Amino acid sequence: MNCFMYQAKLYCQQCGLAIRAKLLTEGNAPTNPDDESTYCSRDYPKGPFPEGVGEADCPQHCESGPDCINAISINGTKVGIFLENELTFDGVQYVKNALRDNLYRSSVALFWKDAYEDMGYDFS
Repeated sequence: MNCFMYQAKLYCQQCGLAIRAKLLTEGNAPTNPDDESTYCSRDYPKGPFPEGVGEADCPQHCESGPDCINAISINGTKVGIFLENELTFDGVQYVKNALRDNLYRSSVALFWKDAYEDMGYDFS
């Protein structure tokens, strides 16, 4: 899934574009947003990255959380859309531990399990 990086956080494409639009209307956009070498992601969102988030040590969701334009509901709780990142070995262990320890309410761990199994991961 395409994503943007802004202030060391990951956002889905739609939220990243919304942040860019807000900064533009506030007069805080770089002169040439297409030339990402001219600004830092702490000042203006970089992306979208078509390869997505890449590998991570845990599942990634849009940092906009329940205010994400594409928020999803997991057992009645709105969270940022799942960014479909690949997992490192530690990330697989993270999901396994979440399932075992019932972290983040069992529905979130089960959501991760189902999503990652669809991506070819094995949690048995």
